[in-house]
Amino acid sequence: MRGFPLLLAVAVGGCATSDMTAPSLGRRAAEAIDPRAPVPELAVASQPSAGIVDRLGLLVAQTLAADAAFRSAAANADRLAEAAAGSQTESWIVAQQALSGAVAARAPASSALAEINELAAQRIQALGGIGAADLEAINRAAAQVAEVDSRQAATIDRIQARLAR
Repeated sequence: MRGFPLLLAVAVGGCATSDMTAPSLGRRAAEAIDPRAPVPELAVASQPSAGIVDRLGLLVAQTLAADAAFRSAAANADRLAEAAAGSQTESWIVAQQALSGAVAARAPASSALAEINELAAQRIQALGGIGAADLEAINRAAAQVAEVDSRQAATIDRIQARLAR
């Protein structure tokens, strides 16, 4: 029973006022909104943004233009790989160098694909999402560039396999 007065003093001390400002427990503005009121729907754009269409079109065009240079470099590397003697011979080294040139010529497709993904990420970050029309345009451009990139990767793999024999 001796500890009871001490416990009572501590409990009463906890109820004392302090200089701390606590948040108000009064009604907030959001609580005044009738929850049964309909939420207005956001307008959904049926056309993609002009800036996105222009940027995506440029990336696809650059990829297709660079694909011609890749095809030329890959054809040269393929021809040299076919003619190469054994591993570590002079002709094999020349074919490897030509293959490196083809790999370098593939860079625009890989870069364009990365830029398309970055464009989508920037839209999400800036606007909190992507409109349906913008998303469709981004996906369409990404598919076109990914097709070129995938074909180029398969060509590189085929030439590398030829040189590995």
